[in-house]
Amino acid sequence: MRKKYFSQFAVLAVFGGCAVHALADYPIASHRYLADPSVLVTKDRVYVYCSNDDESPLEGGYNIPNVVCVSSSDMKNWTDHGVVFDAERDTKWAHKTWAPCAIERDGKTYLYFGNGGADIGVVAGESPVGPFKDVLGKALLNHGTPGVQPAKNMWLFDPGVFIDDDGQAYIYFGGNGDDNVRAAKLKKDMVSIDGEVIKMHAPNFFEAAWVWKIDDTYYFSYSTTPSAAMRIDYMTSKHPTEGFEYAGIVADQPPINNNNNHACEFKFKGKWYHVYHNRIVAKEAGIPGAFRRNIAIEEFSYDADGNIDKVEYTTDGVEQVEHVNPYERVEAELFAAQKGVETEPCKEGGMNITDTQDGDWIKIAGVDFGDEGASKVAVRVAAEARGCGIEMRLDSLDGKRIARINVPDTGDGQHWKNVVGEVMGATGVHDLYIKFVGRDGDLANLDWWQFAPK
Repeated sequence: MRKKYFSQFAVLAVFGGCAVHALADYPIASHRYLADPSVLVTKDRVYVYCSNDDESPLEGGYNIPNVVCVSSSDMKNWTDHGVVFDAERDTKWAHKTWAPCAIERDGKTYLYFGNGGADIGVVAGESPVGPFKDVLGKALLNHGTPGVQPAKNMWLFDPGVFIDDDGQAYIYFGGNGDDNVRAAKLKKDMVSIDGEVIKMHAPNFFEAAWVWKIDDTYYFSYSTTPSAAMRIDYMTSKHPTEGFEYAGIVADQPPINNNNNHACEFKFKGKWYHVYHNRIVAKEAGIPGAFRRNIAIEEFSYDADGNIDKVEYTTDGVEQVEHVNPYERVEAELFAAQKGVETEPCKEGGMNITDTQDGDWIKIAGVDFGDEGASKVAVRVAAEARGCGIEMRLDSLDGKRIARINVPDTGDGQHWKNVVGEVMGATGVHDLYIKFVGRDGDLANLDWWQFAPK
């Protein structure tokens, strides 16, 4: 179903000179409609947790029953982990998963989410991509939690969780009013509130509370009200829950958005990033309304006094922090850009590329084949009929072809087989295009690929 809505955007990305390259970070994960991002940063990877707009109607409102996670180790190519938490499937009390947030402690990942605007829940997992279990069997926070009220037209959602240098954890949340910011201490178990909820204030506060710390300064960012242009503003303080003073603008309303705004800021491998959503994919696909959003990302910096240099929106502003090693197994659901493909849960674990048709492709940015280069490539594929091929090209869709693999009939789309092809002329660092070619109709599913060195 989703493919036809992406087709116009995909065609726009292919033609028009450098458009394929220019859209690499604007958006990311362009095969999905995702929104309300928050991040979990580990040593080697950043995980972005999103409200899933894939199931929202084209007009009339949002339907967000689950959380999708995408991750990257190089900030250019993103792995789709699919739905990592579904409220109706994984709990007995919640039905929605608005604006999720995750944090890691003592080897476990805790995922917080808004059950609409009524209450906030938490689930726990052994890894950043779950599976997540409902450890409380009820909401963590609701309108009756001591300290939440009194509040005028309070929205109880958009949790942001932060662990201070002394080990104390805090959760920030709320919406729809300058005095509707709330914070609470979390006990070390991360699923219990420690004491009464704390009231905070932020000028033009609307939603999307987020906190981080640099040295002894706490930063609190948030989305402003429509009357304040739905920017991302910020405050600073020397204390995690009091003394915050307005400090300025993190980022203006994103281009091609003109509606609700949600973002967060984080540091990864020495650089600072601002991840947000806009609506470029839906716009280019001709989808009306505002209920299908997509993720985008920018780098930003601070001045010598610790003030944020306001984010400047670009279409390709994020630098790749490391190259992809083609001599290790690379999951097919990792890519920087695409045309026409979708992903689905794979019988063998993780996700796989599916719904491919003639001319569909994925692009993997910055693949380092080394000085000696590659001799062969293996792909793990599944297909219900013969007549499909996979081409691998360098730097563009009509760039140098380094491999052509014929995909056999494996019986069905989840009956997997390894196929090996010869490689010619793959040396140095290049963008790699994997293109599906063949007859009309669905072609091959792809689980992973791996080159062999000479």
